[in-house]
Amino acid sequence: MTSDTQRPIGVFDSGIGGLSVLRSLRAELPHERFVYLADSGHAPYGERGDAYVAARTHAIVGHLQQAHGIKALVVACNTATAAAIHEVRSHYPELPTVGLEPAVKPAVGLSRSGRIGVIATRGTLASAKFERLLASLQGQAAFVVQPCDGLAYAIERSTEPGEAGIRHALEVRALCARYIGAMGHFGPQAGAIDTLVLGCTHYVFAEDVLRELVGPQVQLVDTGLPVARHTRNLLEAARLLAPAADAGITTPQMQLLTTGDLAPLQAAAGRWLGLDSGCCSVAGMMAVPLAA
Repeated sequence: MTSDTQRPIGVFDSGIGGLSVLRSLRAELPHERFVYLADSGHAPYGERGDAYVAARTHAIVGHLQQAHGIKALVVACNTATAAAIHEVRSHYPELPTVGLEPAVKPAVGLSRSGRIGVIATRGTLASAKFERLLASLQGQAAFVVQPCDGLAYAIERSTEPGEAGIRHALEVRALCARYIGAMGHFGPQAGAIDTLVLGCTHYVFAEDVLRELVGPQVQLVDTGLPVARHTRNLLEAARLLAPAADAGITTPQMQLLTTGDLAPLQAAAGRWLGLDSGCCSVAGMMAVPLAA
């Protein structure tokens, strides 16, 4: 029988973007087992309504609990966190749960100019949770907020092989240029945006493009490292942290699942995490009613 400490940590996102969080989790928690679920068959979440995202979140958490016996949950999606994390914590009070929010608090401490850019999905930026987050920082900085419709989806599809992947990679570059251009001037000068918050897990995988657009002196901030450290703290407090003896080997067991096409997940796992395609499979989830 698997002990509680040996059970996996469940991680999910609307697609492959949450692999950026999984990468940080692996670095912080090298002896843990992980089950990652990309809900690519129902993506993108960012332009969906809260009811739809909440329905998908409940279906996924139930599956991770029942089929994989997870000991903790990381909601590696800003949109799902905003729409459903409170319901997940209420429904699963014994499950240590970590959500995401755009890293505007750390950005305030990093910014010299006091002008901070935030790029995220429309769903995240329109949420009451994000509104409360900005309100809590009123007077500490000026925020330039930019919804990036279509960017997460283009990043998702840029892993496709051949011409399709090249076409979507060009789309990523064009969308980044459009949205960054709409935000105003970036740089270390007074009145310019000197810190950019990547408010969607997918955007980490467009970091090179974003860096070209904003320049070398602008700080890019994402949530991967803080989330990984918070996950470690929760596991330690619950006495669920896997000791090194549990792993037996230096590479932890990884299982990556998708509700969509398998090829993009396999390509992303290899490109961004250095994982073999054999760790990827299609999720065997039962169909559930979905909100429109």
